[in-house]
Amino acid sequence: MNATDSQASHLAEFTSRLSFPLDDFQLRGCQAVEEGHGVLVCAPTGAGKTIVGEFAVSLALSQGTKCFYTTPIKALSNQKYHDLVEVHGEQAVGLLTGDVSINGNAEVVVMTTEVLRNMIYAGSNTLDRLSHVVMDEIHYLADRERGAVWEEVILNLDERVNIIGLSATVSNSEEFGDWLSTVRGDTKVIVTDLRPVPLEQWMLVGRKLYPLFEPGTGGQVNRELERRIERLESAEAEEGRSDWESGRGFRARAEGRRSGVKRPEDRQKPVGRPDVIRVLQGMKMLPAITFIFSRAGCDGALFQCLRSNLILTTQEEAERIEEIIDAGVEGIPEEDLEILQFSQWKAALKRGFAAHHAGMLPAFRHIVEDLFVQGLLRAVFATETLALGINMPARSVVLEKLVKFDGEGHVDLTPGQYTQLTGRAGRRGIDVIGHAVVQWAPAMDPRAVAGLASTRTYPLISTFAPGYNMAVNLLNMIGFEPSLRLLEKSFAQYQADESVVDDVREIERAEHRVTDLRTQLTYAIATFAPPARDGEDAADLLMDYMRLRREITDEEKAARIYSMEQRHQETITLLGKMQVGDVIAIPGRKHPVLAVVVTPANQTADPRPWVTTEQGWSGRIDAESFANPPMTLGHMRLPRNVTKEPRRNTRYVTEQFRRHSYGRPKKMREHARVRESKKVTELRDALRRHPVHHWPSTDREQLARVGEKLARRERELDRLTARVEKATDTLGRHFERIIGLLSEMSYVAFEGTGPERTPVITPEGELLSQIHNESDLLVAQCLRRGIWNELDPAELAGVVSLCTFENRKFTGGEPQPATDRMGEAMNATMRVWSELAADEKRHHLPVTREPEAGFALAIHQWAAGAPLGYCLAAAADSGAEMSPGDFVRWCRQVIDLLDQVGKTAYTDDVQANARRAINAIRRGVVAIGS
Repeated sequence: MNATDSQASHLAEFTSRLSFPLDDFQLRGCQAVEEGHGVLVCAPTGAGKTIVGEFAVSLALSQGTKCFYTTPIKALSNQKYHDLVEVHGEQAVGLLTGDVSINGNAEVVVMTTEVLRNMIYAGSNTLDRLSHVVMDEIHYLADRERGAVWEEVILNLDERVNIIGLSATVSNSEEFGDWLSTVRGDTKVIVTDLRPVPLEQWMLVGRKLYPLFEPGTGGQVNRELERRIERLESAEAEEGRSDWESGRGFRARAEGRRSGVKRPEDRQKPVGRPDVIRVLQGMKMLPAITFIFSRAGCDGALFQCLRSNLILTTQEEAERIEEIIDAGVEGIPEEDLEILQFSQWKAALKRGFAAHHAGMLPAFRHIVEDLFVQGLLRAVFATETLALGINMPARSVVLEKLVKFDGEGHVDLTPGQYTQLTGRAGRRGIDVIGHAVVQWAPAMDPRAVAGLASTRTYPLISTFAPGYNMAVNLLNMIGFEPSLRLLEKSFAQYQADESVVDDVREIERAEHRVTDLRTQLTYAIATFAPPARDGEDAADLLMDYMRLRREITDEEKAARIYSMEQRHQETITLLGKMQVGDVIAIPGRKHPVLAVVVTPANQTADPRPWVTTEQGWSGRIDAESFANPPMTLGHMRLPRNVTKEPRRNTRYVTEQFRRHSYGRPKKMREHARVRESKKVTELRDALRRHPVHHWPSTDREQLARVGEKLARRERELDRLTARVEKATDTLGRHFERIIGLLSEMSYVAFEGTGPERTPVITPEGELLSQIHNESDLLVAQCLRRGIWNELDPAELAGVVSLCTFENRKFTGGEPQPATDRMGEAMNATMRVWSELAADEKRHHLPVTREPEAGFALAIHQWAAGAPLGYCLAAAADSGAEMSPGDFVRWCRQVIDLLDQVGKTAYTDDVQANARRAINAIRRGVVAIGS
């Protein structure tokens, strides 16, 4: 085996220690590592790609060199650290995450990617003897906020270090591998779509599971499932009269209850979370993770199960769970536990179910993860953050919806997101098959779900762009010209250049199409258009007329979208205000349906009151179900048994509706009428006055068809041209604009004259190079001007939070400073930001995020010693949506920036106060679970 004989023998030794044989892709990955290549392994979640990274760790130790194992999130770093300690011992392995520093000089160090980036820029001697860097979840390179860090590491690591990239399956893995080979040297790309545990796709309709695909057809949707859904949808429609008469319809079920006749469809009602878990339990498909795309939804599911009689654990398991919980919360004050609803949360875990989301206390999340991995939890309701790398596989994954809120609006899940979520199903070495279950809801098309399930890959798109901190660090490390060349080698520029070639070819084709259509239009106008007046060009007149038509269409579309948003918000408000006994009219296809509220909504962000309709249907409704808001008609007195057990007592409600009219409206629009805006009216008037409007209609419309094609092709050409212009505005030019602004502010100075004039960083630039924060230049400016000099530790923490905090949702209220001195510093920080933003616009640079003050009072009070409940109330009063988990996360973000301030501030007093503030913040719930 030539030069790699000793390494090959190490691979044999490594595999001999494993309790399972390596798959082919794992073996090829390990062989590439031992042969000294860089490696990119792309494989589905749960396929076992981390074994290649673990081999790199073992190989480095055997060679007497060092290996760093980087992950995108602290939770994954913590988990990997413990995994490696079990194999190699505490002396050999370290952990660096920002929050935690354990044995940082070890031969193997697990860290977040940002920690390695900072080491590289600092020229840390910890990098000595480094031979391998494992970059787990390397596809994070596409993350909008943090993706640039991965490219910074790849581009700046010493070329002698081999990178082992572990990625989810991406559709452009060859392109990514080619780029890695370009910037790092020979890189082997190893791709597999094979899941070690096959994934079965299901759709849950009511309480029955149907295979999504027809067996043996290679991907055809299950015909029985389609027929079942068609029957349900026709039964819900007013025109499904024949179904009603034959005993299959919605109204027939209500009639059946009154007559005592049971129908086969009688069980078809919205299924509660406890019932879904019972269905899975009956099919031996637990443990399960149910993905719900909101924190409130996860907590609501947990308490739904808590209110039911669902118990998934034995007495012995419940006792073991209690021991683990009590050990995990040790050190959290009793009054804080009470605020955290600890007793309810603990009771749920002891019964075998839990929630998991970013709004939870980190200590609570760690307990849930630990219990699930140990097999003590059977059901977890989680947001999609659980799919981001933490090793918590389940036998089944359930998706309640295929729509999520992306921060701006409700959007469909992408195939990549679907694959990432369902990839958690199937535990290697435990399960022979995993299960992905989609819960059917009205208007859900099984063919669309099948399309999601069949598309296994998604592209990796770089988000890399230089920033201020990166700019000064690159200048300091390698100088100006090499920095430009380095940026031009980034994956972002690589993709831009590749796409430019294709786009330029497409522009040429688009120009030919536009020329041909203009020729056609000239001929058509000569044939059909009336003679033009002096000075008029008939073609220009027609295209101007087409522009007016297009503007009307666009404006009408915008008005429809605005109207839908308004109606949606109006519906949320109405549902949130509904009380027990309120009789409402729900828009139907032909006639409104009456319903009564039997349980009001338990929260206002996504209100879901429980209603029973006049036909006997009983379940929760939400705002997404309505294109037009319901109408409140009156009130119905409801006995206690109806409100406590609505599904068992629908007959009372149907009888009341039969006896009373409640002022039923004769008609309600299913979709709201969109009123014509003032702008649309003006555009229509302009269209009617336009000369082309008075051409003979037959000739005009014939010409308009050609004109519309031309206008569409011209818009396409404009889009392509703009895209090429943007792509050719290279990262190098962007870097030069940054240097221009930094030189104005004296963070960079120029040495030499004429063509030899080159930028170098100043002492101020040295300090900027040590500030790793989204608002790095703003922080540097505030420190430089001494704005934070007179603040005590708690005030400093409050003001610093302006540069870290981002409010998820404004809840009303007004941010307030704790002291006059703190208020002055907050105002001064905002003034510095305003000046900086103006300078950035002048230099055509992205504007630094505006500081947010919603957390300032809360963090000040915490640093001053106030209890958790008091601080959460202070955040709410300041207009910040804040869960305990959010509070801890933002505290740790402030600690991270204070740590940098403590090293870079211009005065000893500010540095000392930053350290005191860190010690004051790091207590109670903030310290637990770090």
